[in-house]
Parts: sequence; structure tokens; C-alpha cells
Amino acid sequence: MAQRIVKPKTQRGKRAVERKDPKIKENHKTCMLMKGGNTSQIVTNALKELHMLKKPHAVLFKKKNITRPFEDQSSLEFFSNKADAALFGFGSHSKKRPNNLIFGRLFDGHLLDMAEFGIEKFKSMMDIEGPKCAAGMKPALIFSGEAFDQDSDHKRIKNLFIDFFRGPVVDNVRLAGLEHVISLTAADGKIYLRNYKVQMKREAGSLGPPRVELENMGPSLDLVMRRTKLASDDLFKTSCKQPREAKIKMRKNISRDAFGTRLGRVHMTPQDLTKLPDRRMKRIKNITKDTEKDATEKDATTPAKKAKESVEED
Repeated sequence: MAQRIVKPKTQRGKRAVERKDPKIKENHKTCMLMKGGNTSQIVTNALKELHMLKKPHAVLFKKKNITRPFEDQSSLEFFSNKADAALFGFGSHSKKRPNNLIFGRLFDGHLLDMAEFGIEKFKSMMDIEGPKCAAGMKPALIFSGEAFDQDSDHKRIKNLFIDFFRGPVVDNVRLAGLEHVISLTAADGKIYLRNYKVQMKREAGSLGPPRVELENMGPSLDLVMRRTKLASDDLFKTSCKQPREAKIKMRKNISRDAFGTRLGRVHMTPQDLTKLPDRRMKRIKNITKDTEKDATEKDATTPAKKAKESVEED
């Protein structure tokens, strides 16, 4: 079914449409977190704390949405287009699937990957004492377990979690800004999600590097895999393609600075600068001629002086 295209009538509307248009370098991915028609307190708290971890690139929907993502994705695609969000988390609760949590992502306005988990155990941030990291910090992701490297479904789920939790894409992260670590461990058919606060402790009078310690700050989730709906290999390959304009071709002896200015390095053989033509002023030419004339006269008088000196010696 084709969507009706409404042209914006105001400048504000035009800017909103331009923000959603495809770009060579896309904006940071926004995540929308929403509840189903029936949810438990565990699912509600899990969505709230995932929203706290994803701030400011996250939107938490407070109203319930009666939808089933595995049966009909039209509601997800509608809210994704409205919120300009490519990632989503959906929580629900039923007798058949208690404490249900779905992680997913969209590509080109349509569903790409989706994985459903059951929350077997949940521990909130509020139940764990200790310092917490600041909002908006880029986390370091740690994946443990052979399943993430051997099983095809776990490989795609690993890619989904990287896309979901990695935060804004940056070139460098300073050491003091590395405060948050997310650990995902696959073992015994479960995925254990843990969040840690990085503590750098230095002993008094020590000049060496600080000692790094990880302190559990929550939330902690024990997830049991239930259902998956993963994209085909061709669609996944298409979603990973980058435009040609975004790829900088590496050329020999050519580089770019921070402002995008192209800089080149040229290798040349040694040059004979004595034969280099130069533009001389009239006065410089006269000085040169006088100097050459004096040198010629000096060379002419030198042999006569030497002959006279030899005669006197005899």
C-alpha cells in the first residue's frame, strides 16, 4: 500500500522533512521504547532503565500499544516514522510469554531484525548501591561466549545488540570518558546482560597507570531467547551498504586534514638552482657587471705583478 505524501506548508515542516531525508552521514540512531497492551512491573522497570541508559537518543512511550510485533509490524513502522527511530524495544506480559522483551531495528522504514527474550531475572539500578555513570556516556561492549561466534542466529543478535547499545559513533574516546561497560554473556541458552561503572583507582604516591575496577551498577537482566525474525542475507547485505560519497578512496601520498582539505606530498629529484632564471632589477645588473669587470682586471694584473716580483728576486 502506497503512503500518501503530504508536502510541508511551513518552514518548520520543511526542516522536519529534511531531517528525515536520507543523508550521506546519517544521524545518531534513536531508540523508541514502548509497552504492549498488558505489561508487568518487571517489564515496565526494565523499559524505564533501558531508557535511562540510552538517553538522550531514546524515546519512552508512556501509553500502552495493543500490537503484536511478530504478527503485524505496521504499528512499529508507523511509530518509527513518526519518531524518526530506527531501533525499538517492546515489552509485554502474558500467560504464555511472561515478562516478554523484544529488541529490534528497522531499515528504510521497514522491519529488519527482531529478537524476543523472556526476562528470567531482573535487578534494578535502585537495588544496587554505588555510583552510576552519567547519562549519554558511550559504553564499551564486551561479548563473551562461544555462541556469539559459532551460531548464526547469535551472530546476528550480537550485531543487533551492538547497534542497539553502542551509542553515537565517534572517532576517539578519552580515557576519562570511559565510564560505562556493558557485558553480554551467552551461556546455557541464556544471555546475561550486566552494566558496570568503571572505577580508576590510583595508590598514593604512585606514578604508574591507575588500577581499573568494574563495579556493578545495574540494571542486570537474565534473558532467555524465545523467537527471532531475522532479515535474509541479501536484505542484510543491502542494509550494510554505504554510499560512494561516504567512502574516501585512499590515494598514495594524499591525505586530508580535520577540515577536509586535501593535502598532497610530491617527491622530486634534487634541482640545480644555479640555472634557475630570476628577474633582476637594473641596479642589481649594474652591480653584477661592475663586479665582473673588477674581477677581470684583477686577473689581468696578477700575472704582471708575479713577473715583476720574479725579476726583482733575480
